[in-house]
Amino acid sequence: MDSGNDTETHSTPSESAASTSLRPLPPSSLGKRKPSRKPSMVWDHYEKMENSDPDNPRCKCKYYGVDYACNSKYGTSTLLNHLNHHCKKYPYRVQDKKQKTLTFGAQNESDGSNLLAVGFNKEACRLACAKMIILDELPFSFVEGRGFRMFCNVACPKFDPPSRRTIVRDIYALYLDEKLQLKNTFSLNCQRISLTTDTWTSIQNINYMSLTAHYIDSNWMLHKRILNFCVIPNHKGETIGKLIGNCLYEWGIEKVFTITVDNASANNVAIEYIKRKLNNWKGCVLDGDHLHMRCCAHIVNLIVSEGLREAHDSIASIRNAVRYVRSSPARLQKFKEYAAQEKIESNSLVFLDVPTRWNSTYLMLEAALKFQKAFERLEEDDGHYLSYFREDDGGRKRLGPPNFVDWNNALVFVKSFKV
Repeated sequence: MDSGNDTETHSTPSESAASTSLRPLPPSSLGKRKPSRKPSMVWDHYEKMENSDPDNPRCKCKYYGVDYACNSKYGTSTLLNHLNHHCKKYPYRVQDKKQKTLTFGAQNESDGSNLLAVGFNKEACRLACAKMIILDELPFSFVEGRGFRMFCNVACPKFDPPSRRTIVRDIYALYLDEKLQLKNTFSLNCQRISLTTDTWTSIQNINYMSLTAHYIDSNWMLHKRILNFCVIPNHKGETIGKLIGNCLYEWGIEKVFTITVDNASANNVAIEYIKRKLNNWKGCVLDGDHLHMRCCAHIVNLIVSEGLREAHDSIASIRNAVRYVRSSPARLQKFKEYAAQEKIESNSLVFLDVPTRWNSTYLMLEAALKFQKAFERLEEDDGHYLSYFREDDGGRKRLGPPNFVDWNNALVFVKSFKV
């Protein structure tokens, strides 16, 4: 039989056996698809039920205990709807914006506690946050602190704390609003305004000036408002006068009754400059003859300071002893131990004064007299205390330690100036 062009293919038994024994290769891991998105945040508030049917899985709310079907083909809309509208224990529950909460509060400081209906107001919360920073003198970065944000998240989850830049803008906007209200008050009231001003130099060697207005409103209530707090280049009278004049022009103040300053000679020049300005505005009484008022507190300070010269050495000795105690934590701790051994009972410790303010010197001596026995123990047992007074202070021997005469002079001073 002629096969011609026909060909037949025959497989051997070994080849057929090999072909039937081959198995498909496992799929390559490179071919797996990665999940396109992260799991829904709703699963942070649900837990899957282990004993549920694998073909019809169910999950349970962590807060309310209600179970729902959680098949992936159905999505998470039902679960989210339960959290926002039915689960009362869900901390981030979305409530009706018009819904209010009953709380006890006082509408005015003089009123007692009343039951009030309060609704969430984002703008009111940000305004209250800005006022908190101002009243408590907190840094702007306080609103970005972890503790504050955690507190807001628990106390009021709907309030999103602002950043430090936002709180700065809010505070500046609040300042401009308060400034506008105060300017309107000055323009509506016909009463004259009295001013007080002071200048000083900080420990950073920066010169500052403050200007304060004192006035009586239409209800006969006395008010005090700081108009300006700024850096000044120097303490010259002409510089102070120009700054005060510019400030009065900015606030629209023309009727001034008096300006109270201390007895520095530069202030005489400043007052003369302001008097000429106010006379041009026709805002002075009797051509400003009584515009310049001397600061009573500064005059008393000068009188007392003159009297303190008689007891200068005694006060300097006690001041040096206090400075030694406060110069290091170790010395302060040893001083506390001596005070305890001498059975000295006091809620406060010794502290340094500001030599230019007599009332702070009075307070320093009053506190030091309570610890006189502790200072005497230092003189007996602490060799470093005695060597401290052997050192030079500005090319002269340091005064101290205080003796019986010094403590007696301090006692006389305290009794004389006690109010």
